[in-house]
Amino acid sequence: MEVLSVSVDSVHSHKVWNETELSKMVDGGIPYPMLSDQTGELGKMYGVYDEDEGVNIRGRFLIDPQGIIQAAEILSPPVGRNPQELLRQVKAYQHHQKTGEVMPSGWVEGGQTLKPSMDMAGKVWEVWQPKKG
Repeated sequence: MEVLSVSVDSVHSHKVWNETELSKMVDGGIPYPMLSDQTGELGKMYGVYDEDEGVNIRGRFLIDPQGIIQAAEILSPPVGRNPQELLRQVKAYQHHQKTGEVMPSGWVEGGQTLKPSMDMAGKVWEVWQPKKG
């Protein structure tokens, strides 16, 4: 797995932000590259560049080894992201790639999975029940 972050800020701005802010939240700063997209070209490719503001809107994309986007989330600035949910989804996609199994809603590592089959339709409830309450 490879993690990259991208914004329209300069490489220098990323360095300062990592040293003055992120390193106080994550011991040693973030352990992945922060890429500069000052022209917004990458943001435009992924549909997150705000032309009026000249910024990339907060978005995350899970891209599989074949380069296919498997999941995307775009949030406006008032709402923070959920790193635990991102990690849960990464683990679910990795598990699926290894086993071909599918994960029900809210699946966590080690939880019950479903084995796809032609006769699964209408029987998922027999294998998986959502938690109540």
